[in-house]
Amino acid sequence: MVLLNGYIYTARDAAHKKMFECINNNQELPIDIKDKIIYYTGPCPPVNGEIIGPAGPTTSIRMDKYTPTLIAKGLFGSIGKGGRSEEVTESIRANKGIYFATTGGAATLLGQRIIESEVVAYPELGTEAIYKFKVQDFPVIVAIDSNGNSILK
Repeated sequence: MVLLNGYIYTARDAAHKKMFECINNNQELPIDIKDKIIYYTGPCPPVNGEIIGPAGPTTSIRMDKYTPTLIAKGLFGSIGKGGRSEEVTESIRANKGIYFATTGGAATLLGQRIIESEVVAYPELGTEAIYKFKVQDFPVIVAIDSNGNSILK
Protein backbone atom coordinates (compact mmCIF):
# COMPACT_ATOMS: atom_id res chain seq x y z
CA MET A 1 0.00 0.00 0.00
CA VAL A 2 1.07 3.56 -0.72
CA LEU A 3 -0.19 6.58 1.21
CA LEU A 4 -0.29 9.61 -1.07
CA ASN A 5 0.29 13.08 0.33
CA GLY A 6 0.06 16.31 -1.64
CA TYR A 7 -2.00 17.59 -4.55
CA ILE A 8 -3.93 15.55 -7.10
CA TYR A 9 -6.57 16.46 -9.66
CA THR A 10 -9.88 14.78 -10.35
CA ALA A 11 -11.46 14.07 -13.71
CA ARG A 12 -14.13 11.71 -14.95
CA ASP A 13 -15.57 10.96 -18.38
CA ALA A 14 -16.89 14.42 -19.27
CA ALA A 15 -13.74 16.27 -18.15
CA HIS A 16 -11.53 13.76 -19.98
CA LYS A 17 -13.52 14.29 -23.17
CA LYS A 18 -13.14 18.09 -22.87
CA MET A 19 -9.38 17.83 -22.24
CA PHE A 20 -9.01 15.40 -25.16
CA GLU A 21 -10.84 17.87 -27.41
CA CYS A 22 -8.54 20.69 -26.23
CA ILE A 23 -5.49 18.63 -27.19
CA ASN A 24 -6.95 17.66 -30.57
CA ASN A 25 -7.78 21.32 -31.28
CA ASN A 26 -4.32 22.51 -30.22
CA GLN A 27 -5.82 24.44 -27.30
CA GLU A 28 -4.28 24.85 -23.88
CA LEU A 29 -5.54 22.52 -21.18
CA PRO A 30 -7.32 24.17 -18.24
CA ILE A 31 -4.83 22.58 -15.82
CA ASP A 32 -1.16 21.68 -16.00
CA ILE A 33 -1.07 17.87 -16.11
CA LYS A 34 2.70 17.51 -16.47
CA ASP A 35 3.97 15.13 -13.79
CA LYS A 36 0.56 15.19 -12.07
CA ILE A 37 -1.88 12.52 -10.95
CA ILE A 38 -5.57 12.43 -11.88
CA TYR A 39 -8.05 10.65 -9.62
CA TYR A 40 -11.10 9.27 -11.41
CA THR A 41 -13.84 10.43 -9.05
CA GLY A 42 -16.94 12.56 -8.90
CA PRO A 43 -17.07 13.53 -5.24
CA CYS A 44 -20.30 13.94 -3.31
CA PRO A 45 -21.04 17.38 -1.90
CA PRO A 46 -19.81 18.12 1.63
CA VAL A 47 -22.19 18.04 4.59
CA ASN A 48 -21.82 19.04 8.23
CA GLY A 49 -18.66 21.08 7.66
CA GLU A 50 -16.76 18.44 5.69
CA ILE A 51 -14.16 19.50 3.13
CA ILE A 52 -15.78 17.16 0.59
CA GLY A 53 -18.22 14.28 0.76
CA PRO A 54 -17.50 10.65 -0.08
CA ALA A 55 -15.11 10.39 -3.03
CA GLY A 56 -14.85 6.85 -4.33
CA PRO A 57 -13.08 5.83 -7.53
CA THR A 58 -14.71 5.51 -10.94
CA THR A 59 -14.06 2.50 -13.18
CA SER A 60 -10.82 3.38 -14.93
CA ILE A 61 -11.40 1.64 -18.25
CA ARG A 62 -13.99 4.33 -19.04
CA MET A 63 -11.11 6.80 -19.42
CA ASP A 64 -8.89 4.49 -21.51
CA LYS A 65 -9.72 6.08 -24.86
CA TYR A 66 -8.31 9.39 -23.56
CA THR A 67 -5.51 8.25 -21.27
CA PRO A 68 -2.67 7.60 -23.77
CA THR A 69 -3.12 11.11 -25.19
CA LEU A 70 -2.98 12.65 -21.71
CA ILE A 71 0.07 10.58 -20.80
CA ALA A 72 1.77 11.75 -24.00
CA LYS A 73 1.10 15.32 -22.82
CA GLY A 74 2.92 14.62 -19.55
CA LEU A 75 0.38 13.08 -17.16
CA PHE A 76 2.35 10.98 -14.68
CA GLY A 77 -0.32 8.83 -13.12
CA SER A 78 -3.93 8.05 -12.43
CA ILE A 79 -6.03 6.59 -9.63
CA GLY A 80 -9.16 4.54 -10.19
CA LYS A 81 -10.57 1.05 -9.85
CA GLY A 82 -10.33 -1.97 -12.07
CA GLY A 83 -8.12 -2.91 -14.98
CA ARG A 84 -6.70 -0.93 -17.90
CA SER A 85 -6.41 -1.71 -21.59
CA GLU A 86 -3.19 -2.99 -23.13
CA GLU A 87 -2.81 0.37 -24.89
CA VAL A 88 -2.91 2.24 -21.57
CA THR A 89 -0.55 -0.25 -19.92
CA GLU A 90 1.93 0.19 -22.78
CA SER A 91 1.61 3.98 -22.60
CA ILE A 92 2.32 3.86 -18.85
CA ARG A 93 5.39 1.68 -19.49
CA ALA A 94 6.71 3.77 -22.40
CA ASN A 95 6.39 7.01 -20.43
CA LYS A 96 7.46 5.63 -17.03
CA GLY A 97 4.11 6.48 -15.46
CA ILE A 98 2.00 4.72 -12.87
CA TYR A 99 -1.56 3.57 -12.26
CA PHE A 100 -2.84 3.36 -8.72
CA ALA A 101 -5.98 1.51 -7.72
CA THR A 102 -8.10 2.12 -4.67
CA THR A 103 -11.17 0.52 -3.15
CA GLY A 104 -14.59 1.43 -4.47
CA GLY A 105 -16.31 0.62 -1.20
CA ALA A 106 -14.18 3.07 0.77
CA ALA A 107 -15.62 6.35 -0.57
CA THR A 108 -16.27 7.81 2.88
CA LEU A 109 -12.77 6.96 4.13
CA LEU A 110 -11.21 8.37 0.95
CA GLY A 111 -13.23 11.57 1.30
CA GLN A 112 -11.90 11.96 4.84
CA ARG A 113 -8.33 11.86 3.50
CA ILE A 114 -8.97 14.96 1.39
CA ILE A 115 -7.92 18.00 3.41
CA GLU A 116 -8.42 20.71 0.75
CA SER A 117 -10.79 20.84 -2.22
CA GLU A 118 -11.22 23.42 -4.98
CA VAL A 119 -12.99 23.31 -8.36
CA VAL A 120 -10.33 24.43 -10.86
CA ALA A 121 -11.90 23.70 -14.27
CA TYR A 122 -15.21 22.95 -15.96
CA PRO A 123 -17.50 24.00 -13.08
CA GLU A 124 -20.47 23.56 -15.43
CA LEU A 125 -19.92 19.79 -15.15
CA GLY A 126 -21.00 19.77 -11.49
CA THR A 127 -19.63 16.73 -9.70
CA GLU A 128 -17.62 15.89 -12.85
CA ALA A 129 -15.79 19.24 -12.74
CA ILE A 130 -12.03 19.08 -12.30
CA TYR A 131 -11.12 19.49 -8.65
CA LYS A 132 -7.74 20.04 -7.08
CA PHE A 133 -7.48 18.01 -3.88
CA LYS A 134 -4.83 18.09 -1.23
CA VAL A 135 -4.69 14.58 0.21
CA GLN A 136 -3.14 13.23 3.36
CA ASP A 137 -2.41 9.52 3.82
CA PHE A 138 -4.64 8.69 0.84
CA PRO A 139 -4.50 4.87 0.51
CA VAL A 140 -3.77 3.35 -2.91
CA ILE A 141 -1.94 0.35 -4.31
CA VAL A 142 0.36 0.26 -7.32
CA ALA A 143 -1.70 -1.59 -9.92
CA ILE A 144 0.54 -0.90 -12.94
CA ASP A 145 4.13 0.17 -12.35
CA SER A 146 6.48 2.18 -14.55
CA ASN A 147 7.72 -1.03 -16.21
CA GLY A 148 4.20 -2.05 -17.24
CA ASN A 149 3.92 -4.78 -14.61
CA SER A 150 0.30 -5.20 -13.58
CA ILE A 151 -1.29 -6.88 -10.58
CA LEU A 152 -4.56 -6.91 -12.52
CA LYS A 153 -3.65 -9.67 -14.99
